[in-house]
Amino acid sequence: MHTLALQLTPIVAAEKSNVPFYVAGGLLVAWALLLSLVIGARRSDFPADIGQQRGVIAITAILVIAAVSMAVATSGGSTSKAAASTQTSTAGESASTPAPASSPASAAKSSLKLATNAEGQLSYDTKQLSAKAGTVTIALANSSPVEHNVTIAEGTKVLGATPTFTGGSKSVTLKLKPGKYTFYCSVPGHRQAGMEGTLTVS
Repeated sequence: MHTLALQLTPIVAAEKSNVPFYVAGGLLVAWALLLSLVIGARRSDFPADIGQQRGVIAITAILVIAAVSMAVATSGGSTSKAAASTQTSTAGESASTPAPASSPASAAKSSLKLATNAEGQLSYDTKQLSAKAGTVTIALANSSPVEHNVTIAEGTKVLGATPTFTGGSKSVTLKLKPGKYTFYCSVPGHRQAGMEGTLTVS
């Protein structure tokens, strides 16, 4: 019994949730050792009568049922712990996995149309344009007999322009950040005559 207890102690300490099973199993093993090594070895006529036989059978049956019941009852503990560990690990991985980066504003593309006055007056068909931040393309249609262009500026800094032309359409493409820009015709005297407007980028 002392040896059995020493063998079971590390197991019980390692898996406390299965203590009832180990206790029931230990009692069953101890009972078997008692019957075979202690009583059976000393008394060759054991069990001597029907009463002893029934007693041995009853105790053995109770210990077997107790051990099996405890095995079933405690088997869920390890499964639950493993499942909880898996869930915790999965949650940890989800928390540590970086979320996909959102698309940068520069990925947006805007295509705008602008036209000059077909009768040759020094004006565009609008004084307000708007676009999303990113790649902005402005197509200028010039059906008048007068040469024009469209130039984009931020303050006094010219960012880009179409060629100066007459007849047809030309475009300019720029990468713009949110803000207010000016578009105008850079042909001498045209801007002063009213060929300019505001480009709002958001």
